[in-house]
Amino acid sequence: MMIAFFVNSLDSEYPRYTTTVLAHEAWRRGHDVCYVTPGDFVVSPDDSLQVHARVIPAGKGKARSRDDFFKQLKTAGKKTKLISMADIDVLMLRNDPANDAAKRPWAENIGIQFGRRAIEAGVLVLNDPDSLSLAINKLYFQSFPREVRAETLITRNASDIKAFARKHGGKIVLKPLQGSGGQGVFLLNGGKTKGNLNQMVEAISRDGYLIAQTYVPEADKGDIRLFLMNGWPLQIDGKYAAMRRVGAEDDVRSNIHAGGEAKAVKITDRELRLAELIRPKLQADGMFLVGIDIIGDTILEVNVFSPGNLFTCSEMAGVSFADLILQSIERKLQIRDQFPGQFTNAQLAVM
Repeated sequence: MMIAFFVNSLDSEYPRYTTTVLAHEAWRRGHDVCYVTPGDFVVSPDDSLQVHARVIPAGKGKARSRDDFFKQLKTAGKKTKLISMADIDVLMLRNDPANDAAKRPWAENIGIQFGRRAIEAGVLVLNDPDSLSLAINKLYFQSFPREVRAETLITRNASDIKAFARKHGGKIVLKPLQGSGGQGVFLLNGGKTKGNLNQMVEAISRDGYLIAQTYVPEADKGDIRLFLMNGWPLQIDGKYAAMRRVGAEDDVRSNIHAGGEAKAVKITDRELRLAELIRPKLQADGMFLVGIDIIGDTILEVNVFSPGNLFTCSEMAGVSFADLILQSIERKLQIRDQFPGQFTNAQLAVM
């Protein structure tokens, strides 16, 4: 099997990142691995899809650490090999479109667009690109059951936000409709920040719409990142791929990239209930690997593009979640070969 990982750039990858962990596990299991970035696709005159890939041949039986594997990847990144997309079995879309929105708008949706062409070439694309096109911003989250979401207002109008803030005692969270990593997230805390509301709205709305959400009281304890695979909580022998993320002091953001701290967490029936409520849609949309962020009885976000922190979750649980993820991918290819042409990409993605 050859599995390709689509990322924003090699420079933005690190040994402990989830994509590297998955790629190393695929390589360790005897699969060819390649990395693809937004500028690497080629549509030939005969309409066939090709890609300039950084290929790392299968390494089964070689006791090479993830750090050494990453060094090899960096070396491979200095030269590419033009290969047919039809020679790739699986394409994992692991980029973050928000990272390209400002400086490389042409690259923002390119993985989705070529992911669709890859399906036509017989490639299994994870997560399903048609559904990812609907999830390019946080508006996708509004399609999940209201009972799992905080009360939300989406607008670019400051007066709308002021009215929403008054309704909720002046304490609300503001963030951009499109974005990730805790970027542009502010807490409006009654009279303490009331005078800064206009500046907050202006700063966030500069790049588009705003989201105003009710503040969830348990946010002071941080949020819980829980991985879902094939729509179900990812777990091995009752150990869940989960962690608690606690924001820095006086910082509303819990995201690790924003300075949050990772801690072990026990997953309870409360979190499992929330995961179950969103499972039907995730499965219908072909969302293979997803990260959900939970505070109390509320899901704050559903990350369907490049959920991170799998390494930390595995480290805390003492198990390899990447191994289970690769097993699931291998099983999907077996199903595809056993039932050729009988399942859509979205259906196969969550089997």
